Amino acid sequence: MASKPRVVVLGGGFAGLESAFYLRHKLQDRIDLTLISDSNYFYFKPNSIYVPFGEDPEKLRIELNEPTRLKRIDFIRARAERIDTVNGSVHLPHTEIAFDYLIIATGAAMRPAEVPGLTENGVTIWTSEDMLRLRERYAGLVAAAREGKRSKLLFLVPPENRCSGPLYEMALMTDTWLREQGVRDNVEITWSTCEDSYAQLFGPRLHLVIHEEFESRGIHGHRAHRVESVEAGQVHYTNGKTLPFDLLVAFPPHVAANQFPNLPTDDRGFIKVNPDSRRVEGFERIFAVGDASDFPVKQAFLALLQADAAAEHLAADILERDPEIDFHPMNIYVMEQLDKATFAQVPLRYTIDPKRPVTVDLEDEDHYKVGVSPVWRAGKKFVGVYLPWRFGHGEPFHAGLGWDAMKVGLKMMSKIMAR
Repeated sequence: MASKPRVVVLGGGFAGLESAFYLRHKLQDRIDLTLISDSNYFYFKPNSIYVPFGEDPEKLRIELNEPTRLKRIDFIRARAERIDTVNGSVHLPHTEIAFDYLIIATGAAMRPAEVPGLTENGVTIWTSEDMLRLRERYAGLVAAAREGKRSKLLFLVPPENRCSGPLYEMALMTDTWLREQGVRDNVEITWSTCEDSYAQLFGPRLHLVIHEEFESRGIHGHRAHRVESVEAGQVHYTNGKTLPFDLLVAFPPHVAANQFPNLPTDDRGFIKVNPDSRRVEGFERIFAVGDASDFPVKQAFLALLQADAAAEHLAADILERDPEIDFHPMNIYVMEQLDKATFAQVPLRYTIDPKRPVTVDLEDEDHYKVGVSPVWRAGKKFVGVYLPWRFGHGEPFHAGLGWDAMKVGLKMMSKIMAR
């Protein structure tokens, strides 16, 4: 190891930036820090749900040059091609970067081609381009409805999608928006998911809330429907059912965005790690966090928690002390509906079942909270401003007086407006 440890972070998303900024916050100038990302900006993807309804996706971007300069982080725009675990280096297209410690936060990607016919016949949600494409289709849907034409809108969650929450938001927001446009009666909305219950990874309380919302909004819901194939105007399921559509909106299966064959991975390329520290199995100085790791739920808040744990364990190594935190999977999510929002705080625990490695900890009544209120929309909007502001100034989200105040406010709000 060099006299001043060289730390490299791969990825400019939630987990990557939180890791880098947390390390600088904790270690100051005790390390040389490099951030490598294939994009020169951070995209606040949770708020991309507003793009189909008019939000400018450019407003969700934060250029990385300024915050990395402020925090004395060397920023390289490139895609990592290979990791040399023997010599400790990351290979880029035209160079290689040496490291003493490495944090991999290269995220997840979507593989719509895994569902035959989905790419040709559906609209997916993930990138800003996807969301702009959906905006165009929604405009056509409304125009047709105003001319008196009835349309069938179908939402689809296929197997291997690791976080269906944004698509639930899209369905509920679309219902509210169509009512505001005065055309809801001419659009039939249907929901289909491979899950056995709605938002299965969030537990039975959120399932009940969504069930009641679907019932009150006239959204036809179908659970335990595993898609087999898609053709023009029809989705076929393995249970023999077929559902028709004029517009199909789907959240495709997840896979690892970058594949690193010399690291231990699962069958979808996600890197296997120690649960507490997020160290890659068999590699003491390499960590994997966020959607790049094998944690089965791909969600921003969980990515931040993983980043904090990895950065804390790395910092503890350098400072030669015990780490102050481990990764404890506590999912916090605010589900937007445009007229109100649903707050869910869901403690998760590991299981010994490889088919379902985590489940909701139903016994943790102190932390398992779900509530519905228009006030939660304000909370979601606040986070949508505060987190980009923190990252824009090179600061971690989970640190400082702002986060301490937010924790107190969240605790009070959940006590009053959630059960």
